[in-house]
Amino acid sequence: MSYVKVATCNLNQWAMDFEGNLERIKASIAEAKAADCTFRTGPELEITGYGCEDSFLEPDTFAHAWESLGQILASDLTDGILCDIGMPVLHRNVSYNCRVILLDRKVLGVRPKICLANDGNYREMRFFTPWYINPALAGLGEMQEYYLPRVIREITGQVKVPIGIFAIAAADTALGFESCEELFTPLAPHIALSLDGVEIIANGSGSHHQLRKLQTRIDLVRGATDKAGGVYLYANQKGCDGGRLYFDGCAMVWVNGALVAQGSQFDGLDEVEVVVATVSLSDVRAKRANFSSRSFQVRGLPEMGGGSLTGGGRRGEAGARLDAGLGDRA
Repeated sequence: MSYVKVATCNLNQWAMDFEGNLERIKASIAEAKAADCTFRTGPELEITGYGCEDSFLEPDTFAHAWESLGQILASDLTDGILCDIGMPVLHRNVSYNCRVILLDRKVLGVRPKICLANDGNYREMRFFTPWYINPALAGLGEMQEYYLPRVIREITGQVKVPIGIFAIAAADTALGFESCEELFTPLAPHIALSLDGVEIIANGSGSHHQLRKLQTRIDLVRGATDKAGGVYLYANQKGCDGGRLYFDGCAMVWVNGALVAQGSQFDGLDEVEVVVATVSLSDVRAKRANFSSRSFQVRGLPEMGGGSLTGGGRRGEAGARLDAGLGDRA
């Protein structure tokens, strides 16, 4: 049996509170490591806070976000644990809402958001541009090169990393990423990722409270993992962040349509709530292998990304196993 221990979280982040937000992120990573997790995901735009509004139009916001990320990379926090961090990124003078993937004090890649929330209380397209994917072509769009800012180059020794829609290949599994609104769309990225063999999908979200909206999120994640099989981690902001919205947490971990761990929605005043679960990759593989219709669909699809990210493929190499000694447990 193959097991992986993973962590998601609810964080009470505040708009433009770079120092406080960073401390809460660091606390969540430290708690995940203390629980022997090998993967941690966090909320959408967790470094800056979600509700920065027109501050997302200021270059300083992006610069300070990288400075905060640099403090994480300069420490031992990412040693032995894959971290998925939410922050804004400026690429070719275009603003993107991104996930930045870290491991062992290095940046593995930048994953921009494809579908932006722009209805109801959301106005993401005022601040960000969706990552472009040509709908006439199969797959998840091209990979590009992102040149890291000097503050990161001086810490990691890296000059550039891939930016685009990709998965991370560990020695024993593959991980992919969604961001908030993408889960709600008819052609959600988790469909293509799951069919390509990605077994763990993380969603960093900034979802505010609305009557019965939590049930919608639960139904969507349950449906995604029940139909396609797989592990799905959902992270969210919690509480107010200085704006007019209240974020209702409920970080979750699902496996094959079953809820295995969930955080609180309104309870408690804690600003950092880490949700840990030990998940079985063997159960994911068994469900998928025994679903003949899925197997027929996969057989007819081209691989989304042979090769490494640096070689122009769509898989970043994490190298180490994620099971951290749990792999042979009966």
